Amino acid sequence: MVVSVLEEMRIKSLGVIDDAVVELSSGFTAVTGETGAGKTMVVTSLGLLLGGRADAGYVRVGAPSAVVEGRLALPPDAPAARRAQEAGAELDDGALLISRTVSAEGRSRAHVGGRSVPNGLLAELGEELVAVHGQTDQQGLLRPARQREALDRYAGEAVSGPLAAYQETYHRLRAVAGELAEITTRARERAQEADLLRFGLDEIAAAEPRAGEDAELAAEAERLGHVEALASAAAQAHGALAGDPADPESVDAVTLVGGAHRALESVRQHDKALAELADRLGEVGILLSDAAGELAGYADGLEADPRRLAAVEERRALLAGLVRKYGEGPDAGVAAVLEWAERGAARLAELDGDDDRIGALTAERDRLREELTELALTLSEARSQAAKRFADAVTEELAQLAMPHARVRVAVRQTEAGPSDAADDLIELNGRPVHFGPHGADEVELLLAPHPGAPPRPIAKGASGGELSRVMLAVEVVFADAAPVPTYLFDEVDAGVGGKAAVEVGRRLARLADAAQVVVVTHLPQVAAFADRHLVVEKTHDGTVTSSGVRLVHGEGRVRELSRMLAGQEDSELARAHAEELLATAAAQLRERGR
Repeated sequence: MVVSVLEEMRIKSLGVIDDAVVELSSGFTAVTGETGAGKTMVVTSLGLLLGGRADAGYVRVGAPSAVVEGRLALPPDAPAARRAQEAGAELDDGALLISRTVSAEGRSRAHVGGRSVPNGLLAELGEELVAVHGQTDQQGLLRPARQREALDRYAGEAVSGPLAAYQETYHRLRAVAGELAEITTRARERAQEADLLRFGLDEIAAAEPRAGEDAELAAEAERLGHVEALASAAAQAHGALAGDPADPESVDAVTLVGGAHRALESVRQHDKALAELADRLGEVGILLSDAAGELAGYADGLEADPRRLAAVEERRALLAGLVRKYGEGPDAGVAAVLEWAERGAARLAELDGDDDRIGALTAERDRLREELTELALTLSEARSQAAKRFADAVTEELAQLAMPHARVRVAVRQTEAGPSDAADDLIELNGRPVHFGPHGADEVELLLAPHPGAPPRPIAKGASGGELSRVMLAVEVVFADAAPVPTYLFDEVDAGVGGKAAVEVGRRLARLADAAQVVVVTHLPQVAAFADRHLVVEKTHDGTVTSSGVRLVHGEGRVRELSRMLAGQEDSELARAHAEELLATAAAQLRERGR
């Protein structure tokens, strides 16, 4: 017996469901109920537990929030259990408890094993644990991209390995081609940029500016522009300190301080404090004498030089022009010009190396295209080999789903180039230029011939609604053999099926339940009769509020539910007899397989 992954689910205030506990089991569980009774709410709640998109519309009217809680039975070494434990979750007696809360405002919170987690973790766990399929998935299977994904999934490592290498090479090729196109298409702009840089660098080199030169020239210009005032001030200061040689009667500061020092020096031995003052006056006299000497030298060195002043102003004007052109900001100076020159030289070296860069990129692009072509060919061959096995396996499954004469073929082909297609968008496979993309050069299409003599046609055109449901189920059964997951959830995958075909669908779902837990939301009694466990979603109302609940039926209750599904009348004798016959037939066939 297969161990159940989904053991129990509690739903509260979700849609029309007020408060219900859904107990699941290993094997095959059927979920039925009247139209509008909320069967899809069971699927919706599972979707929320598995990281599906939250919507405020899911919350029951008048309730502050909707809550879905689930109990999963997992071995401690299961990948999903390890991933949950990495996120801080804890297993409770071998079970993982998960929950999702959606507020009436649309906010969502998730908890796994007692730990608050991002909703994305639920999606990761869901990918490991449950495969969900509904009528929207059938429509998705009509898209070529989904058919290619289905084939790649079936092929396994034979395709996934080359595909990963192909995609890495593809993205590198796109990056190289983009850089090459940018360089070549902007060649004129880059040449103009290089010319401007050369002009600026030549202009700066000719001026030979030095760091700090602008400040030095400003100070020199200030001094040369005020020579007479500076000389007069220096002479007056010198006279005040050292006296005027032309006036013997003049009194100067050096003489006065010297007299004061001598007066104190003669009595310093009588008072220590006065001795200290005498020393200080001696120091002042020395400083005044030194200052007077420097003032004399300064005044002698001053000389008006109009030519030097003109040269300084000319140099300052030259530097100011460079700052205006190449400096940045209102306070820029020569330092900013030198920085621009350094950046410009680096950029010019880069632009001057375009020819070398174009050559290197062209060589790399050609090498990558050759590598990509080889990988695309390997990928195409692997898909073609897997396509034959996949088609045969699905055809065999369809034979067991009341389509014994149906034939499935998986076409793997490429789109050849047209006369106006650009060469960069093409690679050559087996001597033919073909289009390629991020997933290779192949287009995959699932073809169905429903009966002998009918030509294979795309399933979107060659399959009815019921046939499409069976093709979808057959594909999933084939996937279960190739890459099984513990649990499968089908939401009315049997839509459009009836009669004998419905019985075969029920039988095949039961067989799938030999290897996995299967939960099916169905409206067909022929399918529900094969279930090991039968849940009924019932709708009730008190005149003002409508709500739905879920209950387990067996024995007489199950006969009554199947009768309702068959004839719309629970107490119809004919319907009851048919229901009992369906249950007996299903039970006999299950016993034959040891179930």
